[in-house]
Amino acid sequence: MEIVNKIIDNVNKVIVGKSEEVKLVLIALLSGGHVLIEDVPGVGKTSLVKALAKSISADFKRIQFTPDLLPSDVIGVSIYNPEKGIFEFKQGPIMSQILLADEINRTSPKTQSSLLEAMEERQITVDGSTYHLPRPFMVIATQNPIEYDGTYRLPEAQLDRFMIRISLGYPDVKHEVNMLKMFEALDPLEDLKPVVSIREILKMQDEAKSVYIDDSILAYIIDIVNKTRNSDMVLLGASPRASLNLMKAAQAKAFIEGRNYVLPDDVKYLCVPVLSHRIILKNELRFNSVDEKSVIKDILNTTKVPVVRKYA
Repeated sequence: MEIVNKIIDNVNKVIVGKSEEVKLVLIALLSGGHVLIEDVPGVGKTSLVKALAKSISADFKRIQFTPDLLPSDVIGVSIYNPEKGIFEFKQGPIMSQILLADEINRTSPKTQSSLLEAMEERQITVDGSTYHLPRPFMVIATQNPIEYDGTYRLPEAQLDRFMIRISLGYPDVKHEVNMLKMFEALDPLEDLKPVVSIREILKMQDEAKSVYIDDSILAYIIDIVNKTRNSDMVLLGASPRASLNLMKAAQAKAFIEGRNYVLPDDVKYLCVPVLSHRIILKNELRFNSVDEKSVIKDILNTTKVPVVRKYA
């Protein structure tokens, strides 16, 4: 789709050689999901989010999560106004369209949990009053998977709120050379211009929901998710929310590729980024170098792929 290619090309002016990862972030955006970027420092996590926000004209806020951060620093606080004799709500940075939760695992579980209501229900509650978040609303969180000193592991309830988990990884030699040339004189992020409007993004979100998905593919999704729950290697399988997220993401992928129907390949493409962070392996497997991604791939290899002969 031309609009999607515009966004990817625009982000690629800042983030080199990561078109697939940018595509996954766009899939999450168009399906109303959130993204967890798990990678080492310096690979462009923050730059990717800023470039995306600029590309779609979104209101962007960044929170640097630290051990002393409070929930009120995220969602806002009611402050007494002596002149009016009332409490007034001063909104926090969560009142944005794209929120970057930088190093989310460095803050306390209490502060982490302040995002739960917002990520699921697109609203926050302060002192008994409910405030709706703007549309679109997307949380993109980052964390370092290597350094654990001074961090708090994200609980399963928090991980399950993220539709997709990605890792950018290091660029190859060719792309890293191109990156150096791009940044030689100035930061391309500073001159990045929007290529689509928020109105267009909202329209695309609505259109992605109407993409046809055959019953056999729905059964395929359920079969895969059920196998994570019944696998001998898995302690905790994927939740029903995972099934919903996999369906919505598959619809968004089909949409951005210009199709009005979902293929089994859409589901297969998204299984690892959608499901791998939602399962917990049995402890003994970790000593055998088995990880969640390999388990999901094994499940895919042993699950019968449907043959759909007719699409709506």
